[in-house]
Amino acid sequence: MSSSNQTILQKADIALADITLGNGLLQPAQSAAFIKLLILQSKVLGMSTVTPLKAQKEQINKIRFTQRVLRNGSEGVALPEADRAKPAFTNVEHDVKLFKAEVRMTNELLEDNLEGSRFRDTIMTMMSEAMSRDMEEVVVRGDTASSDSFLAQFDGILKSAVSNQVNAGGATTNKGIFRDMLKTMPSEWLRDKGMLRFLTSVDSEIDYRDSLSDRMTVTGDRALGSEGESAPVGYSGIPVIDIPLFPENLGGSSNQTNMLLLDPKNIDVGIWRDIRIETDKDISEGVVKIVATIRFDVKYVEELAVVKATAVKVGA
Repeated sequence: MSSSNQTILQKADIALADITLGNGLLQPAQSAAFIKLLILQSKVLGMSTVTPLKAQKEQINKIRFTQRVLRNGSEGVALPEADRAKPAFTNVEHDVKLFKAEVRMTNELLEDNLEGSRFRDTIMTMMSEAMSRDMEEVVVRGDTASSDSFLAQFDGILKSAVSNQVNAGGATTNKGIFRDMLKTMPSEWLRDKGMLRFLTSVDSEIDYRDSLSDRMTVTGDRALGSEGESAPVGYSGIPVIDIPLFPENLGGSSNQTNMLLLDPKNIDVGIWRDIRIETDKDISEGVVKIVATIRFDVKYVEELAVVKATAVKVGA
């Protein structure tokens, strides 16, 4: 290996020194910053509730009022005990699973990014981009019964939505499916419709957008027009959002997807705050290896507040 290549690797060691202190364990501020990067890179994480965890197994308590809290009152008279509102407590128990990511940087890439703080920023950005995409995949498609060991770590948001289901019967995405999903949602979760979202696959959203364009209306023009291509579409005031990692190969003909109706903040992604980034050099290959270790899990805060549509046809 040439002396210049050795110098490059030595500079990389120095630049990574503050990250790899403590055997690679990120300091609290570094961990928080890295989690923010993960959230920015992921469409699902960006909508969800992301909870930093202090332990690998942790119970998070959620409080809400499910019943009427206001009663008829009298001036200067306390409400009787029977009329006093009591909050409902929901426990979200996270049991995080271990995942690893490895990025290799060649001498050429190192040389371009070693100046100043750019190298540390590049490392964090590269790792977050690589990891957030894969985190989103298991958060969405995780299934403990999967033959894919990566997806089998835990059940994701599609598998975990079981209480309220609508069978689309192989129909292409249309307003009737959205209507049935809304009617299936328990009424207590419809009080704040402005927080709800329909989540579906990319082709499913395109099919619905195309169906709107068939209408000879302003709505149809906006759905099809050049200015409206990126404008969100919706049903009953609820946006329809495409999620690239929603599967489109479900069903007997492998041409179906699922849809969800929920408040995305109901998705709670727990990330253990002890994130580790370790490095090593391969002199013969002239690369620096960066390995990140992260533990995370996903749960619904209220699974009863989720509706899933199955057997939604996509494509031709």
